[in-house]
Amino acid sequence: MSGELLFTALVAAVGLERVAELAVSRRNAAWSFARGGVELGRGHYPFMVALHTGLLAGALVEVWARRPEVPPVLAWAMLALVAASQALRWWCIATLGRQWNTRVIVVPGAARVTGGPYRRLPHPNYLAVVVEGLALPLVHSAWITAAVFTVLNGFLLAARVRTEDAALARLA
Repeated sequence: MSGELLFTALVAAVGLERVAELAVSRRNAAWSFARGGVELGRGHYPFMVALHTGLLAGALVEVWARRPEVPPVLAWAMLALVAASQALRWWCIATLGRQWNTRVIVVPGAARVTGGPYRRLPHPNYLAVVVEGLALPLVHSAWITAAVFTVLNGFLLAARVRTEDAALARLA
């Protein structure tokens, strides 16, 4: 099987993981709204969805169009980082439980979660996003996609973290 096909399978697997996240997110959003939850930061959410979709599509287009040489040490190192970012993401999801969401929803009276990865980092899920956004394209040397996503994601995360910090202040 060609490297491009293996990479396509990896991106498809990450895409399926994103679908699973969205299913969890929708269920948790319904739970939150049923308890009076209020959403903040709605304006940046469509950009976030487009950017994350663009990461997957851009990596595939770049790999198939450029067919870059892939140093095995780069591929394996980046694959390990992709796996680590997925593990961190699902640790965040498990730790937050019903409070985890792809949106920023504040449930009145909910306690701020300070366990798991949140014991050491205020926004560990975003560390997972940053690492994955850089590492996934680089598994197959799609450096243009990695660079573009990383820059655009930096702008998005600046807004997103401000929104989440404001939301978390409501729980304090």
